[in-house]
Amino acid sequence: MNNNISKHETTLKRQLNPVHVWAIAFGCIIGWGSFVNPGKKFLPNSGVAGTAIAMVLGALVMIIIACSYAYMVPKHPQAGGEFTFTKTYFGKTTAFFCGWFLLAAYLTNVPMNSTAIGLIVDGIDGKADILKFGFHYSIAGFEVYLGEMIFAMSILILFAVLNMMGVKKAGIVQNILSSLLIVSIFTLTVSALVSSKAQGINLAPIWGFDKNAAIAAGATTEAAKAVAHSGTMGITSSILATFAIAPWAFVGFDTIPQAAEEFNFSYKKIIGIMVVAIMFGCFVYTANNTVAAAALTNWPERVMAGDWVLLVAAEEMLGVFGKVLIGVAVSCAVLSGIMGFYMASSRLMYSMARESYLPKVFGKVNGKYGTPVNAIIFCMIVSLSGPILGREALGWFVDMSAIGASMGFFFTSAAALRSLKRDKDAKPGLAIMAFLGMIFSLIFMVLQLVPIPGLSGVHFGRESYIMLIIWIAIGIVFYFMQKKYLNKNK
Repeated sequence: MNNNISKHETTLKRQLNPVHVWAIAFGCIIGWGSFVNPGKKFLPNSGVAGTAIAMVLGALVMIIIACSYAYMVPKHPQAGGEFTFTKTYFGKTTAFFCGWFLLAAYLTNVPMNSTAIGLIVDGIDGKADILKFGFHYSIAGFEVYLGEMIFAMSILILFAVLNMMGVKKAGIVQNILSSLLIVSIFTLTVSALVSSKAQGINLAPIWGFDKNAAIAAGATTEAAKAVAHSGTMGITSSILATFAIAPWAFVGFDTIPQAAEEFNFSYKKIIGIMVVAIMFGCFVYTANNTVAAAALTNWPERVMAGDWVLLVAAEEMLGVFGKVLIGVAVSCAVLSGIMGFYMASSRLMYSMARESYLPKVFGKVNGKYGTPVNAIIFCMIVSLSGPILGREALGWFVDMSAIGASMGFFFTSAAALRSLKRDKDAKPGLAIMAFLGMIFSLIFMVLQLVPIPGLSGVHFGRESYIMLIIWIAIGIVFYFMQKKYLNKNK
């Protein structure tokens, strides 16, 4: 059996302009999490102040890491990005390790976004519950309905087909979604600035609170304030709880190298595109979180009740228009995330298959559309698990994405450092940026994987550890399936 793929089966078309690429990156950075996580994670764990500081620090770290990407892509302008860099400088086994974890970062974001589709409709339709019909069951306390599954799965299939029909069409759709997303968020932010209902006094407790203790004490705003994070350890914990998942929050700017073979512009523009996407992402995360708290006098109670606090805040300020605004924004975020991560996941699988790391079927490109159709179909099949697992799986997918992205950041920074040493073509300071990128990536991984006494809400939960072990086991199976081809192609 020949696992090599002929050249005509692997040619991708150069159809992406800088705006397309920015829209893909930004659309991947901003998904459901920036709208749902203010109530689910950010406000209780970090408050307004802790979240803002963590996001700004996270954005600065991502810009440092982006410097290594901007240096490496012109040297290795092939689909695969981090995987290609790692293979060139650290060998095949390490490249498989990097590629497999990176695939976790990209691929988990598709089902992650799909699970939020039911939440969007549920929040917008009030008591109508138009998707809550048919067979249903409970996972971790959340009901999963057949109607929600059918609707979310239909969206996943539709956007998989759009990806198959050509990257330019996908880019145009991404432009529209990202533009609507930006307009919606700016409208919401300006509304909060001029609204009498959005007040600074509502922001307390600004560092978040111990959610379990507050619920045990009565689940009131007063109970939350009584167990608010305070002191050096409490404030540090509140910042790190959100900073630790910065790789998940900003994963998306690094999808740009995955489409490098499809650029129709100079690679010199990459760093600018990445930085602008990261800065816009930081603004959206911080603005949504701040608006959600500022517009609600009792946001801690809303958090403990499981309400969608940003939606409630928008409705408090703007009435029905506020609900519509959030509906448009989060729909664009979810759909652009699905579109962008389909692209990134399938291009990474295509690149790994082309180099015999995955079965050759994933490396075949459709002759008419110039897209890796089989890889897209595989991503779609895996993603259909999201609507089945339900909303509680959101947090598990976040953790998997964060650890996968951290791996990709680490190996890109390490490859850049090795390339700089070998080729001696660095601009001043780039070696320092690459070294810092490695250090920060390691810090992210430690925070995610290692329970540190005194820091609550930072490391993985039990289900996330289980998912990680399963993903590693599947990777080991694929590795040994393909090992003979890897050895053959040395």
